[in-house]
Amino acid sequence: MRVYTHPDCLAHDPGTGHPECAPRLYSVIQALHGALPSLEWREAPQAERYQLERAHSRDLIEKILDSEILGSFQIDPDTVMSPASKSAALHAAGAGIAAADAVMEGDITQAFCAVRPPGHHATRETAMGFCLFNSIAVCAEHLIAEHRLQRIAIVDFDVHHGNGTADIFKDEPRVFYLSTHEAGIYPNTGTSDENIPRRLSNALLLPGSGSEDFRAIWQQKFLPELDAYQPEIILISAGFDAHRLDPLADLNLQADDYFWLSHELAKIAGLYSQGRIISMLEGGYSLTALRECSVAHLRGLMA
Repeated sequence: MRVYTHPDCLAHDPGTGHPECAPRLYSVIQALHGALPSLEWREAPQAERYQLERAHSRDLIEKILDSEILGSFQIDPDTVMSPASKSAALHAAGAGIAAADAVMEGDITQAFCAVRPPGHHATRETAMGFCLFNSIAVCAEHLIAEHRLQRIAIVDFDVHHGNGTADIFKDEPRVFYLSTHEAGIYPNTGTSDENIPRRLSNALLLPGSGSEDFRAIWQQKFLPELDAYQPEIILISAGFDAHRLDPLADLNLQADDYFWLSHELAKIAGLYSQGRIISMLEGGYSLTALRECSVAHLRGLMA
């Protein structure tokens, strides 16, 4: 297992009191160093503009990269840039690209991108929901363009629906996006009405749902769908905000649930994807939960 990160991802500063803060990533990095000392660590490069343009409009890229930011720049009520945000977003997207190349070239089979800002809410045209660029979408587009993959599965267990990822790939036959998320919270998308066979698959969890409901959806719906799809690689939007301690949501998962699902995904990757998995940190706003769940996630992948 190789972990990609970059110091600039810690420097992105949406402002005092913002839940998407640097201690989130610092907690993950420290927990992984302490619990899994055998991990291989690499510094993430920056993504190039042409790589971003596969997933995003030029207007969005120019807005993020070419705006002069002296203090802070508020994109929407939730999404704020600081002077360091451009570099952080470029390294976050670059982590996925570097991981994709390493996995496809056979250097490694699994990678985790410990980066921020998160990405799965960013659409082709719009930065939103704490997200500037959709790093996992940039990674998937790179796998299509440079490695000619035809069946890419993106699994998203963040408590919020990855509306940006769904927007970018809804018309892309080479990507299958699967998401469990809490009903009735931001961004209020991802209902079953949006499902497209082998393209988009959503399942809502009611507030208060816990391990039993979460595991049942995966066992009965998503894992069989993945098995039938036979992905060439599995990408994971790894948000840990469905944990019972998270302050921004109302689900009741525990670290063991992330271990269980990660191990199930690794088994499917072993059957169809030569073990290839790239996971990318998304949400999660309890530092305690982030520490526990990130370790459980990687242990599950490596078990």
